[in-house]
Amino acid sequence: MKLPVYLKIAADIREKILKGELRPGDAIYSEHELCREYNASRMTVRKGLAILLNEGYIYSIQGKGNYVKEPEHDKYVLYFNEIKSITGKVNNMKLLKADIIKPPVDICNLLQISESKNVVLIERLFYEDDEPVAYDKKFLVYFKGMPIIEKELIFYTFPELVAKSFDVYTMKKELTIYAKMPDEFLKDKLKISELMPLMVVEQKLYNKDNRPVGFGTVYFRGDYFKLFAQASLSDDNNKKLVKENFFSP
Repeated sequence: MKLPVYLKIAADIREKILKGELRPGDAIYSEHELCREYNASRMTVRKGLAILLNEGYIYSIQGKGNYVKEPEHDKYVLYFNEIKSITGKVNNMKLLKADIIKPPVDICNLLQISESKNVVLIERLFYEDDEPVAYDKKFLVYFKGMPIIEKELIFYTFPELVAKSFDVYTMKKELTIYAKMPDEFLKDKLKISELMPLMVVEQKLYNKDNRPVGFGTVYFRGDYFKLFAQASLSDDNNKKLVKENFFSP
């Protein structure tokens, strides 16, 4: 299967960086040169460069161009998936709520919208067998004609839901991870005691214009949660992979 042009652009430049053919501080070919080399539109070229920018391989200076970024040796790429970050196997999900609502004030502030703007509220429970292991609550900025399909709302991850309406390759994602003890609501939903700690993952998604389009929080039982991160350090001759697993106590 032929690789889309924008992915080939990203792959070719990434390979040159990893092989040391392009060094930190070196200028990447201009958009005009890349358009000519790959016989592609400027939009396609920018889509490929956006991938490298999001991956941390390059940085951009307005009015000058794109440059190879100095590796950050203490920076890890964190792999997070709402379902796969649960130890064991999620074999059932329950959609508790899927409504178009007026958002509360705190969500208006997070999504930078007015109180008159509609949002889609989604609430779900994840199960391993009959055991509830995570409670999920998400808010998506609503626009007219936005598809709301129950099957997708049950099984899709947050980025997959947002990708139905926005370009996933230009999307920016932020994660905030912390621990907390459950309140009465979460104790009831997850069927746990007040002594069971929770791992909380907040996700905030932005569109290509850096506007927030969604905010979600997943509350994981501490005994069912794990994260995986990876760092890649490259020089002229080799590529060293450092992997770490992060497990809750």
